[in-house]
Amino acid sequence: MAGDDHFSLFGLPARFDLDAQALESAWRTVAAQVHPDRFATASPAERRVAMQWAARANEAYRQLRDPLLRARYLCEQAGVDLQTESNTSMDTAFLMQQMTWREMMDDARNDAGVLAELRTELEDARQQMRAALTRLLDEQRDYAAAGLKVREWMFVEKLAQELAQAHPDS
Repeated sequence: MAGDDHFSLFGLPARFDLDAQALESAWRTVAAQVHPDRFATASPAERRVAMQWAARANEAYRQLRDPLLRARYLCEQAGVDLQTESNTSMDTAFLMQQMTWREMMDDARNDAGVLAELRTELEDARQQMRAALTRLLDEQRDYAAAGLKVREWMFVEKLAQELAQAHPDS
């Protein structure tokens, strides 16, 4: 089984804009090759190695199928430390947008129209993040700028989760 990184494990190009069907097909092929049931009569060492490969394939698939995790992975593979726990600095315009979204989140408690508008804005932000990361990672290979965009997208996802928890039935 080859593959120093997640992409090469599946024989796919290391790109942000990844064909989801090709990824799933490649994962199914790899998973079938290393499935522990195929090694039921093998030695304990061979079964352990098969389990390790199966776990690695599943983790690689989990990261690559999620666009945000895939972007993080590409940045990290390029040596960009995202400092997700310690670095909260962001573009001023994005910080202002965060404040607006937070205010909308407060208003959404009592106004279904604001709730719908915020959901739409967050979905639009996700689409913009995807487009920006395709450009930054696949076309420009600007991993440092992509890292900043990944951190912004992480905020968008966190806010979307908070919104879903605060309004689970709407």
